[in-house]
Amino acid sequence: MTESSVQSALWPAPHATGAVEATVTVPGSKSVTNRALVLAALAAEPGWLRRPLRSRDTLLMADALRAMGVGIEETIPSSSQTSRGMGDSGQAATTGEAWRIIPAGLHGPAEIGVGNAGTVMRFLPPVAALADGPVHFDGDPRSYERPLGVVIEALRTLGARIDDENRGCLPLTVHGGGALDGGRVEIDASASSQFVSSLLLSAPRYNQGVEVRHVGPVLPSMPHIRMTVDMLRAVGAQVDEPETGGERNVWRVTSGAVLGRDLTVEPDLSNAQPFLAAALVTGGRVTIPDWPTRTTQPGDALRSLFTRMGGSCGIVSTPDGTALTFAGSGRVHGIDADLSEVGELTPGIAAVAALADSPSTLRGVAHLRLHETDRLAALTKEINELGGDVTETADGLVIRPRPLHGGVFHTYDDHRMATAGAVLGLVVPGIGIENVGTTAKTLPDFPRMWTGMLAGPDAGPDAGSDAGTADGSGPGAGAGA
Repeated sequence: MTESSVQSALWPAPHATGAVEATVTVPGSKSVTNRALVLAALAAEPGWLRRPLRSRDTLLMADALRAMGVGIEETIPSSSQTSRGMGDSGQAATTGEAWRIIPAGLHGPAEIGVGNAGTVMRFLPPVAALADGPVHFDGDPRSYERPLGVVIEALRTLGARIDDENRGCLPLTVHGGGALDGGRVEIDASASSQFVSSLLLSAPRYNQGVEVRHVGPVLPSMPHIRMTVDMLRAVGAQVDEPETGGERNVWRVTSGAVLGRDLTVEPDLSNAQPFLAAALVTGGRVTIPDWPTRTTQPGDALRSLFTRMGGSCGIVSTPDGTALTFAGSGRVHGIDADLSEVGELTPGIAAVAALADSPSTLRGVAHLRLHETDRLAALTKEINELGGDVTETADGLVIRPRPLHGGVFHTYDDHRMATAGAVLGLVVPGIGIENVGTTAKTLPDFPRMWTGMLAGPDAGPDAGSDAGTADGSGPGAGAGA
């Protein structure tokens, strides 16, 4: 790509001229949607998934399950029923949208494209081991670099036949035999909690169930494992795990039927982060409808983290359920935080920390080097090139606030880098975000949602309609805007 084509793809990050005041409806959780799809595909009866996230990662999951024989019927309401805060592009999750999942005998041959979705590349090989026939997995170039060897070797231990030409990563082929013995397996899941979740999700369908024993350093992102366990129990699976009296670092799932169920997906709380950050850095107020009072989502930690950084929040009852209202104080404070359980929040917290009145230390996130990109290196480089002072440590970042200036903020095809850049742009004029379209991975129509938020609570239904599309095109796009 030439320099001129890169420049023409820049999305000019909107600059806030005052305190942000808005209500923003966030689409459904990617983590819940993709886990629910897997469990529904393995069920003994049809199920429903209501208000699922419609994004690149979830559509890749749905298409992959269809390729192995699962029926997924989508019901999408008319545009008049579109969720608050979302555009009418057809990409947005909608209030009345529902998917009916109809289980069937899993089969190959099948070709599955995982994109760069960790949940797809890790959750589906264990499912494919139950298929009758070969299932081939491939993905984006970055997916070849993301660790998968732990899942591959674990499945071989449990009886699966997998051809990866000894790479320990994509591309690979699972030669399904229609069933899998299962049993006991030891893994080092310190690089990703998805290694544990991937084996647990399919375990009820294995002849002997599964016992997963983690034998490595501290596990990251424990809330995601809690989410997996809760969702397994909700469909009738028997799970023994450490947090309810089980053996430390051991998860056991008993073989048995998986029940079809009717599930309404919670909003993706991690995707609420940039909007809450907008209130914090501008001294404004943002309300997120449907914030759950109990959840396993890591994003719920934003309430305490952003409060420590200078904001205040509360969950209130509304006629439609509950909502979180978050308010900034006009000042942003630095933070010393162990983010090992909520690593996906690091890019957004780093962006806010770069705008704070004191230094920050973010710890416990060495595993982010293996995410969509090396997030620690990317954040260090991009904030520093805007005039910041970020130092990468063995397991995190030290951020010393400095006056920032405009420039190009590169995303490295990482959705959370893009939203972090947008947060910086609220305070720092002249930031152009390269490939804002990568937000479609989990937050469809982000540019329209962002400009709609800035239009304020009294904006009409077309607020944000001139924001440009997710690929950076449209009115106002380009380096000269």
